Amino acid sequence: MESHLLTIKDLVIEADVGGAWQPIVKGLSLSLEQGEVVGLIGESGAGKSTLGLAALGYTKPGCRIRSGSIVLGGQQLVNLPEPALRKLRGVQVSYVAQSAAAAFNPAHSLMDQFVEAPVQHGRLKKHEAQERGRQLFRQLQLPDPDHIGQRYPHQVSGGQLQRMMTAMAMGCQPEIVVFDEPTTALDVTTQIEVLSAIKEAVRARASAAIYITHDLAVVAQVSDRIMVLRDGSLIEEGNTRELLADPQENYTRRLLSVRSSRNKRVVAEKTDVVLNVEGVTARYPGTQVDVLCGIDVQVERGRTVAVVGESGSGKSTLARVITGLLPPTQGRVFFAGRQLPASLSKRNKDDLQRIQMIYQMPDVALNPRQRVSEVIGRPLQFYLGLKGQALKARIGKLLEQIELPTEYMDRFPEQLSGGEKQRVCIARALAAEPDLIICDEVTSALDQLVAEDILKLLEQLQSDLAVSYLFITHDLATVKAIADNVVVMHQGVIVEKGPKADILSPPHAPYTELLLSSVPEMDPDWLDTLMARRRAESSPKAAHPRDE
Repeated sequence: MESHLLTIKDLVIEADVGGAWQPIVKGLSLSLEQGEVVGLIGESGAGKSTLGLAALGYTKPGCRIRSGSIVLGGQQLVNLPEPALRKLRGVQVSYVAQSAAAAFNPAHSLMDQFVEAPVQHGRLKKHEAQERGRQLFRQLQLPDPDHIGQRYPHQVSGGQLQRMMTAMAMGCQPEIVVFDEPTTALDVTTQIEVLSAIKEAVRARASAAIYITHDLAVVAQVSDRIMVLRDGSLIEEGNTRELLADPQENYTRRLLSVRSSRNKRVVAEKTDVVLNVEGVTARYPGTQVDVLCGIDVQVERGRTVAVVGESGSGKSTLARVITGLLPPTQGRVFFAGRQLPASLSKRNKDDLQRIQMIYQMPDVALNPRQRVSEVIGRPLQFYLGLKGQALKARIGKLLEQIELPTEYMDRFPEQLSGGEKQRVCIARALAAEPDLIICDEVTSALDQLVAEDILKLLEQLQSDLAVSYLFITHDLATVKAIADNVVVMHQGVIVEKGPKADILSPPHAPYTELLLSSVPEMDPDWLDTLMARRRAESSPKAAHPRDE
């Protein structure tokens, strides 16, 4: 007989907006059974993360529970004293945040941070917790699982750090895990391994999970039931297969249609080269390993080059070389026909203005003490010399372009959703009026509809201003939407490159084929089928079939 692990009923959560309390979760109810995974999907600001955090009896600063109940394992969490809540968090229910980089302490090793919860809660002795950590690292496909715990957060990739956070959430073997966009930062090949590991872990322990995401194809792989949210209200709820096969509401149908509709127009005319990377090889200071080897990339004016590959393939390192943050050991970078100084410190103001970058993780890219107006206004003042009313008017125009209200000028980053933070980062880059924008996973934190709008905005800006993009991404749907040319990278080298139509059409290079085959489909059986096929292909029998 199934037992309710969690029951949320008629929950209303309010946020302090300019001194007035406004509802952001409007009477939502959610039940979770043992062994069940409920998916929450909807736009940025829909209330997904707020509802997920409520399962831990937690509300963000500036928010409060107005009414309703949250019952976890028979215990009412609303108004439960904080010491009692701390005892159950991590033990009965745990949380995997969207941005791992902002959640780890840079001064402590990964293993030290993993063992803290099991030891502090009295679940395991330190050596036992370390052994459980190594088991989970192995299950989550982390490299060198016996020793990776000795590294510090800055010594692993973003995708590896996200998987490490998933391992930490499972350290005390909680009955419920709230996954808040846990695969957002992962490349497609890593994503399916993590999704499979999450699914198997939930099945093995008959535990339960709330899975928050903006990607319907992802939630289809792990969820038994889906709740579609918008503006703090429930739009539609149902069994995963039934909802995907026959959505009842227009909003849900729009979410489903976005994934299949992306495809950038083809532009045939020849244009001049803005960026030319020639024979670049690079390694990080203090290491003896090249992370980039002989890279050649060109970006033409008004065009978009997408750089795709797994976590650790060298995509973001290439961006660091181009921007001068990591001088190459060999090779040169030309911009508009002129060789750029290798180091950022030696570049002039014009060089800095003409190449801008939008980073992958807005949580660590925005100064938490600066208001939105200060974040966007700084490049306007520095590069364009705007002041006073002209400055304010330009900030308002940029907010309008990224579809945020002008009253957001006075907000701090903590008052914004993940998607809103990323849009502010985009506005900051646009403020300098650059010729080239390097977009490092710029839409990875956005829900599908907002991402669609951002991609359309970037395309429109490209059409209007002839701005060029180097678009680093692991999302091949985004590649189809925005790229003119594609560069496929693996372990620091270029596997293949060329026009999008050539790269995405068969026959593919083996590594490109792996990437393309790893893109989730809107079929709840897709992940299990794919993983079963790959296990069969990698088995000794498949590798060395016996003659019958």
